[in-house]
Amino acid sequence: MNITIVGTGYVGLVTGTTLAELGNSVYCVDIDEKKVEGMKQGIVPIYEPNLEEMFLRNIQSERLFFTTNLKEALDKSEVIYLALPTPPGEDGSADLSYVLKVANDIGEMMTEYKVIVNKSTVPVGTADKVRETISAKTNISFDVVSNPEFLREGFAVEDSMNPARVVVGASSEKAKDIMAQIYQPFTNTGIPIIFMDEKSSELTKYASNSFLAVKITFMNEIANYCEKVGADVDKVRLGMGSDDRIGHRFLFPGIGYGGSCFPKDVKALIKSGKDDGFNFQILEATENVNTSQKVILVSEIEKYFRGNLEGKKIAVWGLAFKANTDDIREASSLDNIKLLLEKGAQIVAYDLIAEENVRKLLGDKISYANTMYDALEGADALFIATEWPEFKNPNFEMMAKKMNGKAIFDGRNMFPLEIPEQNGFFYKSIGRKTVLREPEQK
Repeated sequence: MNITIVGTGYVGLVTGTTLAELGNSVYCVDIDEKKVEGMKQGIVPIYEPNLEEMFLRNIQSERLFFTTNLKEALDKSEVIYLALPTPPGEDGSADLSYVLKVANDIGEMMTEYKVIVNKSTVPVGTADKVRETISAKTNISFDVVSNPEFLREGFAVEDSMNPARVVVGASSEKAKDIMAQIYQPFTNTGIPIIFMDEKSSELTKYASNSFLAVKITFMNEIANYCEKVGADVDKVRLGMGSDDRIGHRFLFPGIGYGGSCFPKDVKALIKSGKDDGFNFQILEATENVNTSQKVILVSEIEKYFRGNLEGKKIAVWGLAFKANTDDIREASSLDNIKLLLEKGAQIVAYDLIAEENVRKLLGDKISYANTMYDALEGADALFIATEWPEFKNPNFEMMAKKMNGKAIFDGRNMFPLEIPEQNGFFYKSIGRKTVLREPEQK
């Protein structure tokens, strides 16, 4: 089948590459000429493990194409996926201007039946707005479908090729048949395609992400209470997760959630509820708790340095909002760096994958290291903000030699408590006892 993807951001590029991998001819449209030229040359504009191999394979197989010409791609395709940004406004509402602008353009350009697929995360009722926008410009028949993505950054290729389910919101039997044909390679292997109405499909995405945000936040609350009463959150989460009604996933405590989805989607669902006279109390609480959780270790760092961070050198390991991505949107690292700088600390950060994005944002307000150990040179303390695998088993002897003060503040619970303790480090993590060995600073 011939398919057009409008928008080559994270969702659009992964979706387009996946659909090409399934044997379709896919035309990816973007208004950024430089980006399009780069993709034609085989340059992947985002960092995502294992994407480049699939991307290049489908370009070479002449199934994946790139253009800035929407009309050209539209004329070649029966199905048009909208994978456009829906950034949050100041009030938390999703900005649909990009989606509706392209819908307007499609209405003016289309010359035959099309299926318009909303892949972007959009509020309930967006399919109706897209339908109305296109209808105002043409009398040609078309259908609008909601087909939300459920991709985890860092695992997007795995998730796109082995989804737990495919959700499709469609009222038209013709559109359902076309979507079933596109996803037949999945259903042939037992992956379910769940058909529903468009509004239910749109809400499914928001509800899923918001529930996961609540689950993470609840576990962080439990972790904080563990510290009050002397319990160990690692043992609690294992006990909880062993109940198959709960499961182990998203029970890892830390310094809050971030990224492009959870914060935006929670805000948008809260705002949508208010617009309809409904108050999502649990989501409002989740948002408030997460805001505090992101910087919960800063007060512990202050306490360690007896209230004075002026001139203290803090090494930061990790800048991305989570491992295996270069995404720094709503990253907890940024909240902590901002607060530590305000309190007079000096920051040296290490994250080779996300560094470039942080440089664009912070410039020379902080320093950057080429290796995780270079960041520790003369550091008074280490702050771990991202759970990159390379941080899991460091050389503590080398760390001790390089650091001025042997103190670790771990926002991702990277180490068993006995490891830093055996190596003579002060170690503060989330929801576990503090290793209180405080050696004299050099």
